[in-house]
Amino acid sequence: MKFSMIFEAQIADPTPAKERQTYLDSIEQAVYAEEMGFDGVWAVEHHGLEHYSHMSAPELFLATVAAKTSRIRIGHGAVCMPFNFNYPTRVAERAAMLDVLSNGRLNLGAARGGTLQEAAMCNVDPTETAAQVEEALRIVSAAWRSPDFEYHGELLDIKAPEGNSPLRVLPRPVQTPHPPLFLASTKPDTVVHSAELGVGALVFGFGGLDSIKMQHQLYWDRVKSRTGEKFVSDVTNDHFVALCPTIVLDDEQQAKEIGARGQRFFGESIGYWHLGGANPPTGATVDEDNIKYMRAKAASEEAAFDRGDRPQYSERSLAAANFNIDHAYGTVETAIKYVEELEKVGVDEVLCLIQMGTVPQEVCMATIKAWGEHVIPHFRLPMADRQRAAAAV
Repeated sequence: MKFSMIFEAQIADPTPAKERQTYLDSIEQAVYAEEMGFDGVWAVEHHGLEHYSHMSAPELFLATVAAKTSRIRIGHGAVCMPFNFNYPTRVAERAAMLDVLSNGRLNLGAARGGTLQEAAMCNVDPTETAAQVEEALRIVSAAWRSPDFEYHGELLDIKAPEGNSPLRVLPRPVQTPHPPLFLASTKPDTVVHSAELGVGALVFGFGGLDSIKMQHQLYWDRVKSRTGEKFVSDVTNDHFVALCPTIVLDDEQQAKEIGARGQRFFGESIGYWHLGGANPPTGATVDEDNIKYMRAKAASEEAAFDRGDRPQYSERSLAAANFNIDHAYGTVETAIKYVEELEKVGVDEVLCLIQMGTVPQEVCMATIKAWGEHVIPHFRLPMADRQRAAAAV
């Protein structure tokens, strides 16, 4: 398995000064992640979602991380690829430049854009985003695979003026024929679609082990049954990446409480923009029993699903996912046991979510250190050595 981190740039009580500090803190975490043995760093793309995500230009964040590191892979997790967010040929240019500057370390994920708020900012029609993202992946792939480029698709027709030289997307990426492609997958049907397109699945969401197991099965069932007619490239990337929210400290209860409070911020801030809920009460939650609150909220969401009040969700567990706190919050042993379950499922990459609103920088850094010194090395050992070590305890 590979181990990576993802950054949302979440900010409790945001101000310009706190925005700047959050970017600096996130860069410090990413650089330290390389030192601690992580394999990758990913950054989301969101627009105008105050509190939830201030990562509006991830290519700049990732370029900075690339300049300060030498080994760790850098990933767009993911670029909003509807055309009004990012025109496909510009995606190809910027991503290729990032691949060059990082000496071939780029992963490129695509996403539709998560909220109506973001769609309004860029005049995006939400009903057209799925088709546009798929076509954008085809265009980016085609632009990278051939020096002379033109594209004739269902939505876009891209070609040089008559009599001119052919179009060329510059620079060319270092990785050949192109960097690995992924699709952000928050729902079961999107996971299946990523397999149909021949790209990796970036499986976000807090559904936990049962949800990841179900989506992994869906992904690989479709990988085995697909015909290839929907592939976006002649190179496939069958790589399943699963989110792993985590806070790891010596004090198990403290880690659980900080994790629950951070995830509460995450769930309530995206709920504000996605479902029209209340903005997160960031200051007040420090003195609350956030574990108790999150478990009660999860039960409430499941009950709402049972009543038919959450029609946007296909599964009961998905309705309550943002408030499910059964993750890698606790000690090193807690994290190892959780990742062992992900390993049994067949996850290819564990995507650690550490930087959540309200989580202090020193806790983020301590968590990265605990993973780097104990969790990741455990999974680098051959299985026989791991079993002998476990038997000796």
